[in-house]
Amino acid sequence: MITFTKQFKRVSNSITICLCLIISLQSCKEKQQKENTEAEAEDVVVSPEFESIFDGKTLNGWDGDATYWSVVDGNLVGEITPETLLKTNTFIIYQDKHPADFELKLEFKISENGNSGINYRSDQLDTIPFALRGYQADIDGKIRYTGQNYEERKRATLAYRGEKAEIFTQDNADEKGSLRANVAKNCWQSREVLEQIGNIDSLKTKIKSDDWNEAHLIIKENRLQHYINGVLMSEVIDNDSINRMSAGKLGVQVHVGPPMKVEYRNIMLKEL
Repeated sequence: MITFTKQFKRVSNSITICLCLIISLQSCKEKQQKENTEAEAEDVVVSPEFESIFDGKTLNGWDGDATYWSVVDGNLVGEITPETLLKTNTFIIYQDKHPADFELKLEFKISENGNSGINYRSDQLDTIPFALRGYQADIDGKIRYTGQNYEERKRATLAYRGEKAEIFTQDNADEKGSLRANVAKNCWQSREVLEQIGNIDSLKTKIKSDDWNEAHLIIKENRLQHYINGVLMSEVIDNDSINRMSAGKLGVQVHVGPPMKVEYRNIMLKEL
């Protein structure tokens, strides 16, 4: 009987020790989880969030020609009809912020004959209504240009789809009229392709025709990256100290040409 009691006590003590160890380990785990959660919460507070810059109901905060721009079914719609053909490209321009370093996310859908684009770090011209001059994430319905970096009314193509390109100041930069003189075949000549980040035709298969696609622009200092559906389509490193822009206006375009329709939704901006 005495022997049994001693054994029982030993077993009981062992169970108690094990329970204490389990409780202690669980407490440490919960503490670590709490610390991780608090750290994540701190990261969320520190890191700026995307904010919606289009309310899906009105054109509040945007300025454009109502002949071409409207809100339909929650989407920002740009449309050219046979009766409203354009003589010059026109934009609807975001008014509230002129960001420098930022990320922009949005979804777009464009008709087969459509030609559009997302302009950023751009100037608004005084001589032409609702016209922007500056960097553009190109978009078109036939997917010939979608994803490339084209500079509207300035240096033309900076990087084709599939290119990582470095841009330089042209040698004759001080000569009057030299900007257009340095463009050939609609492409800026003072540039170097640093890397082929993908085949232009293979990348085309990542873009949907007449359906919704997601564009994501990451614009930081002189590095300009254009993503479509999560795939990097083009990257520009702009070392042209004379012509590059460090901040400016945002806008989306309808282009001169046949009747077309482009739609944008879920337009989100995060300043860096």
